[in-house]
Amino acid sequence: MALPSRPQMFHIPVCPFSQRVEIVLGLKGETAAVDFHVVDITKPRSPELLAKTRGTTALPVLELEDGTVLKESLVLMDFFEDRFSARPVRQQDPTRRAVERMMTLMERDFVPAGYRYVLNQNAAKRDGFKDELLAQYRALDAFLTDHSPRGTFLFEDFGWVEAVFTPMFQRFWFLEYYEGFELPDAAEYARVRTWRDACIQHPRAQQVTKEAIVKLYYDYAKGAGNGALLPGRTRSSFVFEPRWEDRPWPPTDKYGRAATDGELGL
Repeated sequence: MALPSRPQMFHIPVCPFSQRVEIVLGLKGETAAVDFHVVDITKPRSPELLAKTRGTTALPVLELEDGTVLKESLVLMDFFEDRFSARPVRQQDPTRRAVERMMTLMERDFVPAGYRYVLNQNAAKRDGFKDELLAQYRALDAFLTDHSPRGTFLFEDFGWVEAVFTPMFQRFWFLEYYEGFELPDAAEYARVRTWRDACIQHPRAQQVTKEAIVKLYYDYAKGAGNGALLPGRTRSSFVFEPRWEDRPWPPTDKYGRAATDGELGL
């Protein structure tokens, strides 16, 4: 099998973990240095891709020129930061780098809290999941208040931690739509709200739109993730066709009757 002449990234454009890598490449001005291959998660992975990943299905996956295969979004971010070192995204000062790293590690609790919330199908438990996510926002607010009380981003500019968290802030648009989730208008969320809103609006983070997230993630809101089919459905909300722009907006009541393929424009 011929080896690639440059890095090949296999990804899902709507995936937040893929978007992290795209943001870092964009900040470094190196997006064109990588070939992107879109994977349809509503279909079984190809034998060729499974051979590269040793049977695993998580994306993104990066294949290098020597055939080395790398996985995990934070690993790929680190790889490109080192490979294209002329325009660093990570902080260069050791203390700042440590602060950056501490905040990056907070994504380990933040991300699952949001996904547990949207995947929940028991209306009686929704307040508990909301409280869990709000606790994560308060923790981020406290961190930013300690380390950057008067800034917009963690440091002067949109950087490493922003690339890590922004795709998640955008995916949590599905919580706004399907759960009516909003950050409370309270002092303990003021700093993180400023940060979140600036992250979402940053020019390097415009790979997705709220409409795309809401429409494509409908099945997540009904408890079926990663291309799985809900009972009575024949197509996933993650299919490429019809295009999401041509589909109607899904029903907002995730705890009510599930929409049909036809009602979703599939």
